[in-house]
Amino acid sequence: MAFTNDTEVALVSAVNLINTAPIGVLPDGTESGMDTLATVAQLDGFVAAEQITGSREHSAAELAAVQRMRTELRSIWTADEDTAVSMVNALLARARALPQLVRHDQWDWHLHATAPAAPLAQRIGVEAAMALVDVIRGGELQRLKVCAAGDCRAVLIDLSRNRSRRYCDTGNCGNRAHVAAYRRRKLES
Repeated sequence: MAFTNDTEVALVSAVNLINTAPIGVLPDGTESGMDTLATVAQLDGFVAAEQITGSREHSAAELAAVQRMRTELRSIWTADEDTAVSMVNALLARARALPQLVRHDQWDWHLHATAPAAPLAQRIGVEAAMALVDVIRGGELQRLKVCAAGDCRAVLIDLSRNRSRRYCDTGNCGNRAHVAAYRRRKLES
């Protein structure tokens, strides 16, 4: 299934937000890696990179709200369908989302469901929720994945035609897995 451009952009942005959290897992089960959304300056960089429009507070409270949204989106990402639907509906209801067609900056017509003055975390969450609505309605929830590398917890959106993508873009997970498989085959022969 092909998603609209704004849906794909929102899904990729949600992946990028979720993956700002530490994503590695050490052998003892503890998280490894750095939180790349730990400061207001890092949030500023994320907002700029993702081209998120609207008002900003540039405050620690705004950062904390976005970090909470990151956790909520990860929970939706890894949930079963009924739970995901319930969580998406709750997120949209909390924001009193009212979808409208808008066109701004370099973007052609697309949906926004919050006002530009809404809090940043709310705008990010609603954008992701609206994209997840399309994923769920299209019966494509299996496209929301967690990296197949044993030591990585990053998420990904599988936009491949045959739904075969298994590894994230955060590191060299796919490359490491392929090299390890190659070495195993060499040892066996």
